[in-house]
Amino acid sequence: MARAQPVTTTSPKQRPAGDYAADAPISIEVNARPLASFDTRDRSHVRFGALEFRSGLILTSPFRGFGGLSALRLDKAGERFVAISDKATWFTGRIVYDGRQMARLAEVEAAPMLGADGRPITARGWYDSESLALDNGIGYVGLERVHQILKFDFGRDGLRAKGELLPTPAGLRKLPSNKGVESLVLVPKGQPLAGTLIAISERGLDADGHIIGFLIGGKTPGTFAVRRRDDFDISDATLLPSGELLLLERKFSLLNGVGIRVRRVDLTGLAPGAVIDGPSIFDADLGHEIDNMEGLDLHRDAAGDLVLTMVSDDNFSMIQRTLLLQFTLLDE
Repeated sequence: MARAQPVTTTSPKQRPAGDYAADAPISIEVNARPLASFDTRDRSHVRFGALEFRSGLILTSPFRGFGGLSALRLDKAGERFVAISDKATWFTGRIVYDGRQMARLAEVEAAPMLGADGRPITARGWYDSESLALDNGIGYVGLERVHQILKFDFGRDGLRAKGELLPTPAGLRKLPSNKGVESLVLVPKGQPLAGTLIAISERGLDADGHIIGFLIGGKTPGTFAVRRRDDFDISDATLLPSGELLLLERKFSLLNGVGIRVRRVDLTGLAPGAVIDGPSIFDADLGHEIDNMEGLDLHRDAAGDLVLTMVSDDNFSMIQRTLLLQFTLLDE
């Protein structure tokens, strides 16, 4: 079988690799190589728990700031995207489809994340931008290193938006180093907890070993917990139209290797003091095309199918990959 050739995204505004203007967005080149299958042992295998593999891309770029993708949010059509890296860089662009399969990225731009003073937040030593929520043009970004959340008027200012510190609970700022807020979800209108920002830590544990989460804003702010199972940590979350929460989780050990899974959690009864839990609907290991999967979002396609999109953080390592994966959720 002939090997698929990479597809290159180009733009007339493109700049050379590493030519990063700290005060303005730039267009960058991104290469996309399709994945033939998700299961490396059996290419005919497409059903994985409640998910069916649709397509995947391996993304690379000569732009040296590309990588480390820790969160991704899509528009309702699953085409336009906003992503962040853990080095406080924004990426925007468009997923181009061939039928129902992802083919390439287009119109990709990068820009530094700005603080209230208009300077890149990295000038303050603020990195580890690990989580992203978008709601009606307002963006929320969780900074794991300093245990803060920034609020951006992204709908108005786009990549030039300036981040304002969001008031957060004292407990959030006491999370362990490098195990802080890893996922943010803003509950939309029409659902219980509407207007609440759900913030869940990667592995901040309470006295019972559960993962600590926070309800910020809304009518019932406070602290809750997610029951930790099988030594998995939380890397992202997204809401189903039903109001249930999907949690993307991962684990790594020298003995058992790398694993990821998606858990489906009923939010009925979510309130300060609650412990939420739910079953796994998807599991994968190094026998599948995975890496350090950190971002999760969903949209409904033109056929009405609910599509989950995952992205990996390559840690800017030569031995890791930036993967963009899509699956259909079969059991809604």
